[in-house]
Amino acid sequence: MTEAGRDHTTQLRPPADVMRLSRLGSLHQCRLSFMRQLTRRMAREGWRIACADWRIDAAGVGHAVYAVQTPVRSYALVAFAHDLPPEKRSDRVIAEAWDATFALFDGLPEPADIARLAANVPLQEAGRITERELCLSRANRSVRLWDHVVARLAEGQQPDPAQLAEVGYLMRTTAVYGSGKFGAADRVLIEDRPELHAPFQAEMLTVYLIRLFVRDLVEHMARARADARGGARAARLDAGAAQALGIGNSTGLGMAPFLVNHPCLLNNWIMAREEAIARVRALEIVTDAEWRMVADLARRMRAGVAKAVSQHPVQIARTAGLTADLDRLLAEMAGPPRPWAALLDWSATTLGEEGQEALASLVLEPYGALVDGLAHCMSDTLDAGFRIEGEMPVGKVRALIAEVFGWALDIDWTAEAPTARAWYVSEEKLEPRLGQRHEEPIAAYEQPLATARDAVLAYRALSDWPPEGPVAAFLLRHPEHRIAVRRAQISGFSPYSEIRDNLIGAELMPIDMLRAKLSFFGATGFDPRSDRWVRIRMFAGAPYPEALTPGTGDLWVYPDVPVSAARQPDPLPDPLPAPLPDPGPAP
Repeated sequence: MTEAGRDHTTQLRPPADVMRLSRLGSLHQCRLSFMRQLTRRMAREGWRIACADWRIDAAGVGHAVYAVQTPVRSYALVAFAHDLPPEKRSDRVIAEAWDATFALFDGLPEPADIARLAANVPLQEAGRITERELCLSRANRSVRLWDHVVARLAEGQQPDPAQLAEVGYLMRTTAVYGSGKFGAADRVLIEDRPELHAPFQAEMLTVYLIRLFVRDLVEHMARARADARGGARAARLDAGAAQALGIGNSTGLGMAPFLVNHPCLLNNWIMAREEAIARVRALEIVTDAEWRMVADLARRMRAGVAKAVSQHPVQIARTAGLTADLDRLLAEMAGPPRPWAALLDWSATTLGEEGQEALASLVLEPYGALVDGLAHCMSDTLDAGFRIEGEMPVGKVRALIAEVFGWALDIDWTAEAPTARAWYVSEEKLEPRLGQRHEEPIAAYEQPLATARDAVLAYRALSDWPPEGPVAAFLLRHPEHRIAVRRAQISGFSPYSEIRDNLIGAELMPIDMLRAKLSFFGATGFDPRSDRWVRIRMFAGAPYPEALTPGTGDLWVYPDVPVSAARQPDPLPDPLPAPLPDPGPAP
């Protein structure tokens, strides 16, 4: 969504306020988050999901296929389970083996497809996939919790709720690749499909199916252990306990550059959310039911925050602040309804940024008909294709830079503190890193992520050129400023495209960048382990396919959503395929 394309009957919050890192690092999931977009669609359209093939032995080694039938096409998760020695278990990008590996297949795989995938998917980066695959992923077990759950279920008992709550997942993904990586289908090949048009829908579907596979695998291994002992029949994981579990993920600095490298996409995400907030803010009448719904969800959010576990001092302080903010909000909402604008204005002067952004997400919940359509505005069409407008006058380019980076013009960019950090890619780990510029010899390897510094350098260099002259002439002499000029021109039609903070300063908190992106994914359970990486959970609380209905497919993200009590064996419904012919020995 660009400024030219939005509804001007509503007033958006200014980018100068929204795009500060402290606020971006306070964002929460909302109706527009990608996981919730997916589950709403699956429930609304009646997607059918079932295990179409299961060839995993008692040791938990083999493969499985989960087929997905949408109203117009099919997809399938092909999952490979491995016997991973403890010494090979690593969440690093450079790892070479995992407990499980996955591919999301476009359609339903034939035996030859599974044989091809078996030879490549377990290798991940060392293998190759094709345009028939949309995503490639891998995951490792939370070993302590996995062993505990298998042992208890094999004894016919349920696992310890405290241990389940402490970890929150049985497996954690270490990557979910798509968009052309390692031979997978390029985004352009699938972006016109309604179910995949919104950002990261193929990746979110992959994770949702991985979660289903993980539940089935842990129960399968418990049954195998019980059968081997000849003892009591193994228990199935309690439906409520299973639903509370998500898929874990440890996200580090590798995700942070994404927001900088995709300015149009970042703008579309933020602008869609801001437009949604503005539309709700403009409502003059709030009904009792709408007011009670937001208050109830705030109570449920408060209950979830109370269960949050973290050892990081920054997150501990944020959790305490959010808890206090939600208590203040609930007290304020004890009175009669009033326009959301009044409550949002109250929050701006009373609550911290965490509480303000929590309320901004909460007030969207009663208004799906008003805001859900904005999901269609969140995909990107310009990040890769935008070309510099060489005819633009130098004076206009300088004005655009001043509008976005005026706060940075007076910074002394020769001083150590403002330039303390440098982004680079580690040759050994193959991951983005943030080093100490003045202590390590890394400046020569710096990535172009110092947006404020580079914008100011371009602004100063442009001052020596006639303001009415074309910027192309300037760039012919100074090509080192092409990136800064391009970003400045993008900001002219994408006002939320730039983070308005110093990304190389000594005070930078990279986890704020991670939190911003992950909130749009719909992640919960933020648990920073340093200022550079954070643990999260995906789809924690989401109903499994057998319980997914229009009534359960959305607000699952808030705790205490009712769960179907009994779980029956999951039959394979028509027209999903019968088990596939044997493609050969499992890997």
